[in-house]
Amino acid sequence: MMNSSLATHAPKMLGALRIMSGLLFLEHGAQKFLSFPAGEMAGYGWTFESAGAFAGIIELVAGALIALGLFTRPAAFLASGTMAVGYFLAHARQNFFPVNNGGDAAILYCFVFLYFVFAGPGAFSLDSRLRK
Repeated sequence: MMNSSLATHAPKMLGALRIMSGLLFLEHGAQKFLSFPAGEMAGYGWTFESAGAFAGIIELVAGALIALGLFTRPAAFLASGTMAVGYFLAHARQNFFPVNNGGDAAILYCFVFLYFVFAGPGAFSLDSRLRK
């Protein structure tokens, strides 16, 4: 009985996970291109000297789309692939273990975004409003 009452909240929790994941992902792109928040990577994206700058564009745009729940599945697919490529290009070369190579967040983003591709946006999304 408790499982069925919890299950009724699954779309809301999926929506909350999507919003928070999108905002956190967007923050990486915002730092690279908008220099906010201030930090080591602030303004780095404008140099376009590495693949990280192009990843920053995807972080900024796809992060915003995912947070809003607009074109969620294609944005999440692109973001998931970007994180998979980023992990293998930037992190895996440093050390085999994700906890040692700093890539655990990239792996987590990859699989959370891949989940959104299949699960959809959940509650509180512009996709669901546009479908109506």
